[in-house]
Amino acid sequence: MPTAKVHEIDLHYVERGRGTPLLLVHGFPLDYTMWQGQLDALADQYRVIAPDLRGFGQSGVTAGLATMQLMADDLVQLLDRLAIKEPVVLCGLSMGGYVAWQFGLRYRERLAKLILCDTRAVGDTPETAANRIGLAERVLKEGPSFVAETMLPKLFAPATIDSKARCVEATRQVILRTNPKGIAAASRGMAQRPDVTPWLSRFDMPALVLCGQHDAISTPSEMRGFAEQMPQARFVEIAAAGHMAPLEKPTEVNAAIREFLG
Repeated sequence: MPTAKVHEIDLHYVERGRGTPLLLVHGFPLDYTMWQGQLDALADQYRVIAPDLRGFGQSGVTAGLATMQLMADDLVQLLDRLAIKEPVVLCGLSMGGYVAWQFGLRYRERLAKLILCDTRAVGDTPETAANRIGLAERVLKEGPSFVAETMLPKLFAPATIDSKARCVEATRQVILRTNPKGIAAASRGMAQRPDVTPWLSRFDMPALVLCGQHDAISTPSEMRGFAEQMPQARFVEIAAAGHMAPLEKPTEVNAAIREFLG
C-alpha cells in the first residue's frame, strides 16, 4: 500500500480507477478492507480511495486521543498529497460517518456529495461516553480480543453471521491485528465528538443515507430521522443487512451508490 505523510504520521491508503474521487472512510475498529466490495466494483467510474485512518490498519498510531476533527484534517491532507483539488464524494461508515460530519463542517468547499452509512448524528450519552473511556483503558491493558468478541455480534445481521462465516472471521482478524493504542485513542475521540443534529441543515450538498435493515447501533428509524433534516438527503434501507451494510450486501449498496451518483 502507498503512504502519504499527513501531520506527524504516515497514512496508508489504496486507490483504484479514474474519475470523480470517491473517498471511503472505514468504521471502528477496522481498516480499509471493509470496503473490499466497493474498491474494484466502483473503480470503473470513480477514483476510489480508501485510507486506513490514523491508529488503524497500516497507518501510524496516535497515543492518547484521536478526535474526529483530527481524522477529518488527515483526510484533507491526504487529498492534498494526492493533488486532488476538486470536491470529492465522501462515504463514511459508523466512525467514518462521524469523521464525514466533521469534514463537511470544516471543509464544505472540498465536498461535492456525502454518503453516510450506518452512522449517527447525535453525540454520545454520558453513559456511552463513559463506556468508550472504559474500553480505551481496558484495551491498553488486555489487548483487542475482548473488543472483537463484544462487537462482532453487533456489527453483523444474524443472517450474515450464519451465512458468511468467512467474512465475519476476516473482520475478527482485522480487529485482533489493530494496535490497542489506536483503538484507545479513537474510542476517546468518539466519546468527545459533538452532537451534529443542530447543524444538519448546513449539510446542503446532495446526500445519501444508507442503513442496514437490522442495524441495532444506528437504527433505520434514527437514520431516516436525521436524513429528513438534511436539505438534499435521500434515505435507503438495505434489506437483510446489519451495521456493516457495505460488507454484508455489497451489490445492493453499490447499486444505491451508483444510482445516487448518477
